[in-house]
Parts: sequence; C-alpha cells; structure tokens
Amino acid sequence: MNATMTDRRRGALHRLIEEHRDVDGALIQVLHGAQSLLGHLSTEVQREIAEGLGLPLSTVRGVVTFYNFFRTEPRGEHVISVCIGTACHVKGAERVIDVLRDELGIGLGETTEDEQFTLQGVRCIGACGLAPVMMIDDEVYGRLDRGRVEGILATYR
Repeated sequence: MNATMTDRRRGALHRLIEEHRDVDGALIQVLHGAQSLLGHLSTEVQREIAEGLGLPLSTVRGVVTFYNFFRTEPRGEHVISVCIGTACHVKGAERVIDVLRDELGIGLGETTEDEQFTLQGVRCIGACGLAPVMMIDDEVYGRLDRGRVEGILATYR
C-alpha cells in the first residue's frame, strides 16, 4: 500500500472493498470509489482491490486502462485541457501547448512536481468560434495567444 496514504484513507479503502466483496460486477464501482477517495489508482491500490475482491490483478488493470476516466497517476490541483480539435489545431493549439510547456515545464499528460497543474489535450471543448481554446478546471478561455495564456496562468498561481 502507498506509504503516503493516511490511515483514515487506508481504512476507507478497505471498507469500500469489504462492502463490495460479494457483489457481482462491483469492480467499476469500487474503482470509482477508490479514485474519488485517493485521487488516482496506483499499482498498489489496484493490487489491494484485486486481492480484496478476489480478482486477478490483470482484470483490474485491464478495466483501469480501458476506461479513460480512471487515472493511474496523480493529477494537479488544476487540470488544464487544451483543445486539439480541428478548429483549434488550425488556429494555433500547438502554440498554446508550447507556451504552457514553457511556463509549467511539463508536456501533455504530465503533472507539475508541485502537483498544481496537469496538462492534457482534448479533442473538442465545444467552443470552436473562440479557437484556440483551453479549459482550466471548468472555466473556458478562448482566442488564446502567448500573453493571454501567461496572464491566465498567473491568476491560478
């Protein structure tokens, strides 16, 4: 088990597993609960869930890696989603990603060392008329250029 997991969280994870031990098809529900509790599903947590539910680790890992809503790495306090769909791509999404890489020191799919920011690319945010677009948490920002991205990031630091 993860050495940094608090006793309270460890106990909550074990209770979650125990509550679902004899429930058919409970794996996804347990994974959701564990991720909600811990923020991500490390290999150690997946192993605990597999053992607790009497499943092979390969089954648990297969479900975790199949569905995109499960995370195996910690996420930052703020998640930055840059649209890389067609309209945003044409209007400069790659330049936005370059600015974020420069400012944060991370690439797509990575989290800053201080766990403040996670950077990800998404297919469409639904704001094509504002391209290029990014979201930070649930807030949409459009018509981005270097200065605008730098200013927006400053408000989250």
